[in-house]
Formats: sequence, structure tokens, C-alpha cells
Amino acid sequence: MTGLLTASILALLIWVWLVFFRDDFWKGRQRLGRPQQDLVGTPAVLALIPARNEAETIGAVISAIRAQNYPGELSILLVDDQSSDTTVAQAKAASLFDLRIVRTPDMPAGWSGKLWALETGWHDICARGFKPDFIWLNDADIVHDPEVLTALVTKAQARQSALTSLMVRLDSSGFWGALLVPAFIYYFQLLYPFTAVSRPNSAAAGAAGGCILLERTSLETIGGFEPLKEALIDDCTLAQHVQRSGGRLWLGHGTASRSLRDNSTLGSIWAMVRRTAYAQLGYNFLLLIMCMAGLLLTFLGPPLSLAFGVFSGQWSIALLGAAATLLMLLSYAPTLQLYDQPRWRVIFLPFVTVLYGLMTVHSAWAHITGSGNAWKGRAYGGR
Repeated sequence: MTGLLTASILALLIWVWLVFFRDDFWKGRQRLGRPQQDLVGTPAVLALIPARNEAETIGAVISAIRAQNYPGELSILLVDDQSSDTTVAQAKAASLFDLRIVRTPDMPAGWSGKLWALETGWHDICARGFKPDFIWLNDADIVHDPEVLTALVTKAQARQSALTSLMVRLDSSGFWGALLVPAFIYYFQLLYPFTAVSRPNSAAAGAAGGCILLERTSLETIGGFEPLKEALIDDCTLAQHVQRSGGRLWLGHGTASRSLRDNSTLGSIWAMVRRTAYAQLGYNFLLLIMCMAGLLLTFLGPPLSLAFGVFSGQWSIALLGAAATLLMLLSYAPTLQLYDQPRWRVIFLPFVTVLYGLMTVHSAWAHITGSGNAWKGRAYGGR
């Protein structure tokens, strides 16, 4: 009984710290709205899009970039990462010929596919002597409303940010999308509190790779993409390099930008998490065990303490469990609201946490057994 009481107290202390001392990660208030001030000049922007077998979405992506109401120079560079479908044809059809396309050479050992494509694009930019003020990194499944680029550049200027990134709105359709996607965003905010990442001189470094506006001079300073060539979590690794070089960061929600990637099935979300979850833990088995124990204590401990305390008549344990459960569920409500989900669905957070824990364990198993994780026809994460 003493052990359960201690665990209940510890879980409550964790939630007090998370809710009141973790940079308000759960409020989700840092968002990219409409520009609040005029641009300083008209900085030139190059949209750099790595694409591998993205025929279904690339046309919409190119069209959305061409439709930006941006007063400065905006050019588009598509890096075709040896696609075997009609990605290039679809991109050309949407671009009306104002599009530069380069194809990646065979990928050297030690690179991840996306970073090799980005490095190929960066090499092309440098070889041409092209010097845009900003490089706009876009995944090949992200579309934006017409004012997004202007808002991004304005934000970067106002905040003096070398790297400005958006957590775009992910697809949350279907049963599994509605259940799992808001929680994914919630966990990301917990790991990388947006206000902490965006605070000058902060030690926190994070970014959302689907949409990153990066100063060209900052990319030159860190040596292009080669220093992070092996990273599977390329966005946050890029943010770390930029921050270490003295550049400021800004990270916020982009409700006017959205991903076209289908998250309506459990399998699609499972594959996404499995690919990078163990990499997030540095492929450290001890850290994996600690993480799983922490998840159980933090997200399952409170409701279990509440239930046990009520049914056994241990009211001190029940009250501790109730207080921790209330803080946990209240902290999840704003993220559900962001995704237009009813707030009563906060009750599913412990169950969802178990699912994400299983995905993480599966990610570790794939690495340990040497099977790796397939993504776009390539294997990652194997030993």
C-alpha cells in the first residue's frame, strides 16, 4: 500500500509540473495567424520540395505554392528522389513550366533519403550561384492557404528567427485519425514546448519538418544538410544545428496549412511512429524501459489510482488519483479543440498512450532484430 501511495503522489507531482511549469505546452496558443505587420523589403524565397513517389499529392502542393500571395520573388525547386511513379509529370502539369526539377544521384551510404534529396537541392542552388534570402522547405504532401508564405516571412523578420517552422494540420479523418492524431500533436508539444523553442537563448530546440522557412545564410553556416545526414528526425536535428550556430527558432501551429497524408487507418499512423520512435530515444534500450515506465506512471497511474482507491476505500489514494487525472484530462482538452474534436474524448488519452507505447516498443524491436522500418521503398533503423 505504501508503494501505491508513493506512486500516486509522484504521478500527481509530475502532472503539477507538466501543467504549471512546462512552458504551458498544452495550451497550443502559439499559432501563425495573418501577418501583423508589413514585410521589410521583399525577400526572395525558394521553395525546396523533396519528393519520392508523391504523384497523388504533388500537383496540389505545387499549385498551392504557385498561388501564394507573396510580393517578393518566389521560385520552386523540386528534387525528384528517383520516383518510380508519375510524380515529375504531375508536378510539371501543375507548375505551368515555371518549375526547376533536379533528380537525386544514387544515395551514398550513411544518408537518409529525405536529407539526401535536400542536400541535392542545396548543391544545385549553390552550383547556380543562386542566393535567395530564405529557403522554404516543404514536404511533398503539404498545402498552404495563399497568405501563409507572407505570414511566415513576416514572422521570421519580426522574431529575427533563422528557422521558422509550422506544425501543420494533420489529417484526422476516420476513427483512428480522430483518436490518435490529436494525441500525437499533444505529445509533440510536450516534448518540444512551442514557447520554449521560440524563446531567445532557450536550450529547447525543435521544428516541424513539413514546413520550415530557413535563412539561406544560416544553412550556409551549418554546412548544408550533410552534418545531419543520418538523422531520421531531421527537422528537430536541423533546429539543433541552427540553434548551436547562434540562430533563433520559432515554432507554432499552422492552421492554414495542412497535410494530405492519409491518417485514417491504424496502420498508416503505426508505420509513421514506428519509423522514428526508437530513434527519438537514441536507440537506447535502457532509455526505452525508462520511457515506458514513465508513460505508465504518468498516463495510466492516475486513473488506476483513482479506481483502486474508490473500490478499496483508500480515499487518500483516490483523491491523489482524481487530482492527477483531472490535470491530465484538462491539459489534453485544448489539443482536441484544435482538431475540432469533442472535449469528452479526453477520457481516451490513457488508452491512446498505451497504443503509442506499443508503437515505440515495435520500433525498438525492428531495430534490435535488424529488420528496420520500410518507408517509401527504403529500409531505415535496422542494425
